[in-house]
Amino acid sequence: MGVSWLDQDPDRIHMQWALEEARAAEEDGEVPVGAVIVHPQLGVIGRARNSKESLRDPTAHAEILAIGQAASAVEGWRLEGTTLYCTLEPCPMCAGAILQARIERVVFGASDSRWGAVETKLKIFEPGLFNHDVTWTAGVFGEESGEMLRSFFKDRRNPPNEK
Repeated sequence: MGVSWLDQDPDRIHMQWALEEARAAEEDGEVPVGAVIVHPQLGVIGRARNSKESLRDPTAHAEILAIGQAASAVEGWRLEGTTLYCTLEPCPMCAGAILQARIERVVFGASDSRWGAVETKLKIFEPGLFNHDVTWTAGVFGEESGEMLRSFFKDRRNPPNEK
């Protein structure tokens, strides 16, 4: 008897969707980061990719855009009980928005040595630091997420020779 997708780890399933968003961002010439927000009863209520270049907006990170979609879906700013899946460790701006939105849990793929605000550069989700605690899981599809980013920036630094 085969294993149903329902029997698989939900974190891995949802992170696959975030990876799909990251791949779409890369196809659009954006930094390949994707985010998905899942509500325990409603399912996916937000799904976005980095869009800073196309929207010409420095706040158009995948997490921020997904949070906006999720708030519209629940018709309110409180996203209590939800989980945000992101291919890259959230930056300080996104971590602050996650706290403000009352998201319960964050699952991310690759750590961010430059901007990571969960456990790399800063520890914004440290329990008791704010009036809302966020739990997190790091490294889900971390190697795949990290390789996508490394490849993207390598190609930007060393573009193929044009003929």
